[in-house]
Amino acid sequence: MINRNHFLFKVLFVLLMISFSVQGQSVREIRDSVGFCWNGSEMDSFIYWLDNNKIVNEDFESENLFAAISPHDDYLYAGRIYYPVYKMIKAKEIIIFGVTHGAVRKAINDPQNILIMDGFDYWKGPYGNIKVSDLRNEIKSKLDTDFYEVNNLAHSLEHSIEALIPFLQHYNREIKITPVMVTRMPFDRMDSIAVKLSEVILNYANEKNLKPGKDLFLLISNDANHYGEDFNNYPYGLDEVAHERATNEDRRIASLFNGDISTGKIADLTKELWTETEAKEIYPLWCGRYPIIMGLLTAKHLSEKLGKSISGKLFCYSDTFSEKVLSFNKSEMGLTAPFSLKHWVGFLSAGFYLK
Repeated sequence: MINRNHFLFKVLFVLLMISFSVQGQSVREIRDSVGFCWNGSEMDSFIYWLDNNKIVNEDFESENLFAAISPHDDYLYAGRIYYPVYKMIKAKEIIIFGVTHGAVRKAINDPQNILIMDGFDYWKGPYGNIKVSDLRNEIKSKLDTDFYEVNNLAHSLEHSIEALIPFLQHYNREIKITPVMVTRMPFDRMDSIAVKLSEVILNYANEKNLKPGKDLFLLISNDANHYGEDFNNYPYGLDEVAHERATNEDRRIASLFNGDISTGKIADLTKELWTETEAKEIYPLWCGRYPIIMGLLTAKHLSEKLGKSISGKLFCYSDTFSEKVLSFNKSEMGLTAPFSLKHWVGFLSAGFYLK
């Protein structure tokens, strides 16, 4: 979420100067210990609760699932929306396209027009440390150097990638991840990077005998509109009618993920989420608008290199005001922000299939 509490930044800056290591290997520590679940037994209980409470009535097709969009909001708000995605992911190699939130941009002098890679060997998970894939080093060595930078501080401050890890690791203890933060950039620049990135991914997959979708998966971190006074974003007002209008607009945009995904359709989606000349945050405030476009462009170019195309399916959409708090009681998880008609966040999950 955009309006996270960042009062510990000064402390984090000091701590991040200290290299945490296990047997000489660097580990990316947990950033947000409140909204997500970092205890393995509690995560098991949470998934069991989701399984047994018919949180989602529809079963979605898993065959040929190749990429997906996931929320990164608090589990007690968005757990129902996360749920249908992760039980379908069987791949052990996960490329995660994450947000560069505003507070992080400020802390790292707002880099633009690049991807941000990390240099950690492992990331912490609820069931133990998760290895960073060798694909990360392939990207660093093969991608044009003006397309990316390496910044451990950025990844340590950003929560949009780590939020996905407990769900991923619950279903597969052997996963490897390639974390990629996406910064602000125009569509044409994203497309140029995505073309090269898809080449690197395909070459790596071929060398390792990995089948995209089955063995290697693209995951996009996103939360939809951030609405209310705290976000300075309330064009329809702050009552129930405004909430309905704003969520209907979110649903309309989310519906664009359905059906064939072409480069032209991704470009049209770009126009829904931002203008290339925007100088500040504007409505709708989808914090994942850049990872969505970069992730979908990479998926599209990769599918074309495989001689295929991709088709999308919107799984679920909701928001913090509509969802309220899940009634999962045996939990130490907290909430990082309130919900009301004056402060709510939308979120969705969607899948993309090779065909």
